[in-house]
Amino acid sequence: MWRKIIPVLFIVFIASCRPDVFPPKPPGYFRIDTPATHQYKLFDKPEYPYSFEYPANSSVEKDTVFNKEKVSNAYWVNIYIHGLDGIINITYKPITKEQTLVKLVDEAWNYSFFHHEKADGFESQGFTNPYGVSGVLYTVSGNSASRYQFTATDSVQNFMRGALYFDVSPNADSLKPATDFIVQDIQHLLMTLRWKKPI
Repeated sequence: MWRKIIPVLFIVFIASCRPDVFPPKPPGYFRIDTPATHQYKLFDKPEYPYSFEYPANSSVEKDTVFNKEKVSNAYWVNIYIHGLDGIINITYKPITKEQTLVKLVDEAWNYSFFHHEKADGFESQGFTNPYGVSGVLYTVSGNSASRYQFTATDSVQNFMRGALYFDVSPNADSLKPATDFIVQDIQHLLMTLRWKKPI
């Protein structure tokens, strides 16, 4: 009887000594550490026709990436959000007889709607701040190059367009912590935006 049991026990013992095989982990996303709180600084340079509050972990620099017409677009800036690799690109144009409000709004809409091919959805939300500035905040869902875009104007003299970009391939899931954090900064910027030129 032991002659039959011992070989079976030996086979069970050998089989149980095999190393554990761990399946590979599914792909994950890199960790994004956002600041603990939202803090802001004032952008108010005398040569610019606008002022606003922007994130304290950012720097504002004259646009040399998007701005090809440096003379006519002297008030274009980029807000570089350090630690999150984000850029809020801001373009400014005065409302004139050649550049009417309707033309500027249509142009901004075309830029915003350009991302619809990669988008899963497209929403717009109007706003008016305490300083007489009104506009629209656009939210583009899906893997588009720019999740948040906005326009702001006094409908008479000043028109601004902004868009949030990241220095990485667009992936809505991996960028969600950063975009959810930065959209509050964009909303704060819009609520503190003022025009310096008299209406």
